[in-house]
Amino acid sequence: MSTARSSRQHRRVRRDRHGRGLRGPLYPASLPAASSRAEKFDQLVLDSLEPIEARWRDQLTKLDVAVDDVPEVRGPGQPAQADGVLQDGPVPLSRLVPAGMDRTGLPTRARIVLYRRPLEARAKDPGELAELVHDVLVEQIAGYLGVEPDVIEGE
Repeated sequence: MSTARSSRQHRRVRRDRHGRGLRGPLYPASLPAASSRAEKFDQLVLDSLEPIEARWRDQLTKLDVAVDDVPEVRGPGQPAQADGVLQDGPVPLSRLVPAGMDRTGLPTRARIVLYRRPLEARAKDPGELAELVHDVLVEQIAGYLGVEPDVIEGE
């Protein structure tokens, strides 16, 4: 049995307090405009990684690629870890974390972490962001494999 109060509460969840808000999502989930900036960046990373992974699949089986919003900022008294860090100015763009052991003693895989916000801040438009992400991935994968970046690109 439905009461007037329960139907009013149901309406408040879907619309603003004056009843004029959106009734549903602005774009269908199937359209690109419905994805968030983080989801678009993740897709950009996957698109940039695909041709590299197709060429170097055998050597990259033990490498993970991750995306984080911002890097961990160290205080002025703490030493900065420069190994595997690709930066443009004081803020890192990405980090190559070598394979090792975690706190519980389990082995971990090598991982490239791309920092979304610093990369987006350095790009003027989506095309430049795609180039920057590709260049950063090439640099980090070259560092992981111990080869020159030109070798990764096939030049």
